[in-house]
Amino acid sequence: MTSILNVFKPDPYLPEIQDENKVKSMYQYWRIRILYSMFIGYALYYFTRKSFIFAQPGIIEDLHFTKGQLGYISSVFSISYGLSKFLSGILSDRSNPRYFMAFGLFMTGVANIFFGLSSSFIVFAIFWGLNGWFQGFGWPPCARFLTHWYSQSERGSWWSTWNVSHNVGAFMIPWVVGGALQYLDWRYAMYIPGVICIAGSLFLINRLRDTPQSLGLPPIEKFRQDWVGASKSEVEHEHELSTREILMDHVLRNPYIWLLAASYFFVYVVRTGVNDWSAIYLIEEKGYTKLGANGTVSLFEVGGFVGSLAAGWSSDYLFKAMRGPVNVIFAVLVLLSILLFWYAPTSVPYIDSVSIFLLGVTIFGPQMLIGVHAAELAHKKAAATSTGFIGLMAYIGAATAGGPLGSIIESFGWESFFICMAGCSAISIFFLLPLWGVREVKH
Repeated sequence: MTSILNVFKPDPYLPEIQDENKVKSMYQYWRIRILYSMFIGYALYYFTRKSFIFAQPGIIEDLHFTKGQLGYISSVFSISYGLSKFLSGILSDRSNPRYFMAFGLFMTGVANIFFGLSSSFIVFAIFWGLNGWFQGFGWPPCARFLTHWYSQSERGSWWSTWNVSHNVGAFMIPWVVGGALQYLDWRYAMYIPGVICIAGSLFLINRLRDTPQSLGLPPIEKFRQDWVGASKSEVEHEHELSTREILMDHVLRNPYIWLLAASYFFVYVVRTGVNDWSAIYLIEEKGYTKLGANGTVSLFEVGGFVGSLAAGWSSDYLFKAMRGPVNVIFAVLVLLSILLFWYAPTSVPYIDSVSIFLLGVTIFGPQMLIGVHAAELAHKKAAATSTGFIGLMAYIGAATAGGPLGSIIESFGWESFFICMAGCSAISIFFLLPLWGVREVKH
């Protein structure tokens, strides 16, 4: 058992390479390799995260499950994933992200396969809950990679480039599942993503590595002479922190993390609300066909791809690595996009498409950049824990946008949906405003 647990321990630091040309060459190679490996790995996580959503029509047809039963299964996933994102963040800051991320991807593949082998509501809930738990192993190691391999002044652009991986994964999985439903059945819509992710986990083990120091490279701050958030002495004498130091000193006692967590809750209510309910709104209120409604809502992910890149790159190159102003600006634009969608006339459907696209652009800006800000406003060694903690708050928001929001819509109509969306976006602005000028925390 001890030898198994040792696999997850961070790799030891090697003596620092003194040849500057070799250091530069190695950094250039490994930063690209780490980025594309994370990108592919996290995109694959979305294969096993979204498979059930797109397989639901086949499950309803075959097993005659109700929408309510399927909704409860989704709620189990959100709660499990949110808890895991926080707790696995604590573990990830004390683990080797190479094996941590690969193990999570492997287990989500296994959970999908066993889900496909099942037919019982209870068993479905158990395996989808387990899938949610292991899905939580994806984000924290990426946060650790992004804070150890890319420095503060450039991190927004690197992080945003990685972040669009989930837009790519979310865009591709409907085609994989749709093909399985069309030519096979819904069970293969679970098997195929599962097998792909198991293979992907082996790819991650081969491609990823731990920190730069584990390869004999200097810390990224020293390599780029970018000392924001820590002194030169602290970086050069970097050491692993205890779990208590990470959790208490750098996360739970950090008021900035609480502000970001509160804003993230409301950002995710809006993100999940728009993603989950917009198609039904278009069908019921504006007479769209199912294909037309789903096609329109697919523009949300396309907008998200644009918004993530725009937010990250603009924060680095227009705002000198200041995340606060960009978060506030995008949050204000979310509110305006909701109002555009709300008041779009029924007779002009292209405004709905533009509104959904703009909602993707604007909501995925803070969705990505709040995570960056949380990693930077905690200690570098607490990046996974801080982003995991705000992720927990985010998925409580996501769960709120499911059953509770659905009940509000059912009781009070679609106007209540837009009031909730506008209200949540306004509250997120309130929590983000105090962080406008906050760039770093001295340790």
